[in-house]
Amino acid sequence: MTNHIALFEPLMPANTGNIARTCAGTDTVLHLIRPLGFSLDDKHMKRAGLDYWDKVKIEIHDDLEDFLATIPDSRYLYLITKFSDKIYTEVDYSDTTKDHYFLFGKETTGLPEQFMRENQEKCLRIPMTDKIRALNLSNTCALVIYEAVRQQHFAGMELTHRYSHDKLH
Repeated sequence: MTNHIALFEPLMPANTGNIARTCAGTDTVLHLIRPLGFSLDDKHMKRAGLDYWDKVKIEIHDDLEDFLATIPDSRYLYLITKFSDKIYTEVDYSDTTKDHYFLFGKETTGLPEQFMRENQEKCLRIPMTDKIRALNLSNTCALVIYEAVRQQHFAGMELTHRYSHDKLH
């Protein structure tokens, strides 16, 4: 079982770097769907990911169709959007024998409207007030992936971390 975060045409390197760090912390594969609004060598993106880039499996896709072709079972594809009545916590992600794919849209325009209409049953939302248009992309990714790993009982994750007396200053 693997969890996957896919970013459709991400624009902001800092968001992508933060998401990569979350992927490293949750052992989640990161998919980037072109075109990207930055170079993968961007210093802001590298800084946001700090020294975790070598701990993240990143897959680059030429376009949305290329990404979709890699999904073995589309029943486990979830589109994260504000245009849904179904809340992300209402879905069962606990099957650890399946790969779960969470697709997030571009920071400015989200996912393509026609694509979402054709896949309405896959659309999920995070509740929020009407005072904002959207939550920050990296925060949204963290909320959703941590709900998935919570339901999966944090499989493979460190549940406690103890201080080492030798390393305290």
